[in-house]
Amino acid sequence: MAKQHGKHPDTALAQNRKARHDYAVEDTYEAGIALTGTEIKSVRDRRVNLKDGYVQIRNGEAFMMNVHISPFMEGNRFNVDPLRNRKLLLHKKEIRKIGDATTTKGVTIIPLKMYLKHGFAKVLIGVAHGKREYDKRQDIKKREQQRQIDRVMKHY
Repeated sequence: MAKQHGKHPDTALAQNRKARHDYAVEDTYEAGIALTGTEIKSVRDRRVNLKDGYVQIRNGEAFMMNVHISPFMEGNRFNVDPLRNRKLLLHKKEIRKIGDATTTKGVTIIPLKMYLKHGFAKVLIGVAHGKREYDKRQDIKKREQQRQIDRVMKHY
């Protein structure tokens, strides 16, 4: 088994915190990522930005677009473009299911978090639809009410 650098195997290396705020996630899938040698070293160093990323299905294959993986410091000529499209490793049935879900208007696929599992980089992708402004306010209100309830219950 590969070394986890002292972290729990499912510890997130990168998270898209804004995703759950801007989107209502309906389904999640775990996918592997086709990376080069220097990219995986940067991922292990937590030099990943999922913020503007999305997933696109083309010709029966899933690609992660616009995800920034910084070049590895000692990578010299082996470094690749930080914003290149990366192939996601999913089963054909999963790709077909995700592709069918995105045919509906307003549904998109976004990366939620990236982590190492048994030494391999994995990304958790979510099939989601965009929230309206009032939905976001309603979620914030629920969260605040729950915090208040937890605070009161803590003292009893």
